[in-house]
This record gives sequence, C-alpha cells and structure tokens, in this order.
Amino acid sequence: MRLSHLPIGSEAVVRGVDPGRAGEGRRLQEIGFVPGTRVRVERRAPLGDPTVYEIRSTRLALRRAGADLVDVELIEERDA
Repeated sequence: MRLSHLPIGSEAVVRGVDPGRAGEGRRLQEIGFVPGTRVRVERRAPLGDPTVYEIRSTRLALRRAGADLVDVELIEERDA
C-alpha cells in the first residue's frame, strides 16, 4: 500500500521507498522514511494535497507525488 492511500489518523510501518524519476526517494530516506519506521497520517489540506505525517516525533508535509513513492504496511488497531 502507498503512504498516500492511508486514511487520516491511521498508522503504518514503512516497508520501502521507490527511487523516483529524479531520485526523490533518496531524499525521503534521508528525512526518515526508512524500512521499519512508523508513520501516522495527521491531516490533509482542504484540497487533499499536501498531507501532514508524523514520523519519529516530527511532523512534515508531503505532496501526493512524494507519498506515492513510500510503500507501507497498515498497522491494524486491536480492540481492547
């Protein structure tokens, strides 16, 4: 699943990052999108782009094109 497809409030674990056409994926890895890292979807802009994500206690905004490069696995919440 791609990071851009996650609903607001959901959490996932990064599984990998595609390199992209101009090496955008490398930049994403440099800012923390590495395999095994948890990421949470905070909120989206009114028109749907960009989206704010929380990763390693930092909030950052990514456009959909960047988030499409990040492959994630959704973390399912368990009922308590």
